[in-house]
Amino acid sequence: MAGLSVATALGRRFGRRGAANVTLVDRSFAHVWKPMLHTFAAGTRRSQDEQLPFVHQAARAGFRFLPGPLDGVDSEAGCITVGALTDPGGRPVAPQRRVEYDYLVIAIGSRANDFSIRGVAEHCHFIDDLPAANAFNDRLYGELLQAASYDRRLELAIVGGGATGVELAAEVSQLLDIGRAYGTQNLRPQLGITLIESGSRLLSSFPETISAAAADQLRQIGVRIYTDTRVVAADDDGFTLNNGGRIAANLRVWAAGIRSEDIPEGFSGLERKANGQLVVKPTLQVTRSDAIFAIGDCSSFIPPGSCRPLPPTAQVASQQGRHVVEQISRLLEGRDVEAFEYRERGSLVSLGQYNAWGTLGRHGVFGASLIKGSAARLGHALLYRQHQAELYGLPGVCALWASDALASFVRPPIRLG
Repeated sequence: MAGLSVATALGRRFGRRGAANVTLVDRSFAHVWKPMLHTFAAGTRRSQDEQLPFVHQAARAGFRFLPGPLDGVDSEAGCITVGALTDPGGRPVAPQRRVEYDYLVIAIGSRANDFSIRGVAEHCHFIDDLPAANAFNDRLYGELLQAASYDRRLELAIVGGGATGVELAAEVSQLLDIGRAYGTQNLRPQLGITLIESGSRLLSSFPETISAAAADQLRQIGVRIYTDTRVVAADDDGFTLNNGGRIAANLRVWAAGIRSEDIPEGFSGLERKANGQLVVKPTLQVTRSDAIFAIGDCSSFIPPGSCRPLPPTAQVASQQGRHVVEQISRLLEGRDVEAFEYRERGSLVSLGQYNAWGTLGRHGVFGASLIKGSAARLGHALLYRQHQAELYGLPGVCALWASDALASFVRPPIRLG
């Protein structure tokens, strides 16, 4: 997410006029906003309507797109290794390539952390990227169809009481409500949703009032919540808990913890934490090379005066992306880089049509006020529009908003096939 925003800004600033060559490397061919993945997983939003092809954006913004995974970084030689590409049948499409750089921005994101718990990788779905979200959605629709056809019970268990787990539970419930409007069978009595959190409460990064309100709302729509509960093993029938108990589940999702995207041995020269995140200096440059910046979920930055790194949120990644654009601009102009200063602008969580809550941050006219309902839903929607504005510009995002409003009259609100 942050990587595309950086490439777009640098392409417009330098690439269009030939002042610098800007290249975006990504293993995917299209971009989606990561905080929206849970809606694709539940089927309450269509991923086809929200994708932005990298080739299209590159042509518009003045950068080059190079498809392939990032296999390694040679900081001494100033080059990266881009992995080979194969088609779905395993046939080679493009060979491994080496690309030189003067400045490198690493923004490879993060994944849920299974903490090497037995059976989790083999028996759970992860909602870390679009293919994973679509795979879960296909499985969910198949399970719902079986439940309707054979009058069987479907138990969905989600591990992780952060924003992803909480919002996914609400979206799946909302899917059933919307489906009823199309005359589908009422599957709510046959669907059980369980949310498992190892901490003392859901949404631990939010104020306790929001955590309690979200938990109450989830219980009202039938979600069973377990807190202070740790999963010690997973299998094809459910989860084993640290107290010796069991939670049965036909469908299992792991949305707990965070670790950096898998970094191969080619990154061994860069300083990393145990979870794979790259350690950065106050300027967001990595500790062992001033030519490399790391931003977003794959980096670990501890603000001055704090003992904890910044959370892996879209807000953090967006601010870091804008900072890096300015610092690379300064470097190209022969000036020194500046330290990154994070400004907390609040947090928002949306339970679909049921409710939403948020804080407005410590700065501004409203201080650290709490908001809920329609105001919070609007704020949540505006976050996405702000991201789109970085990519399309203000006229483009206004056109997209109008287009989405018009399309809503004919487009179904959920995936129907």
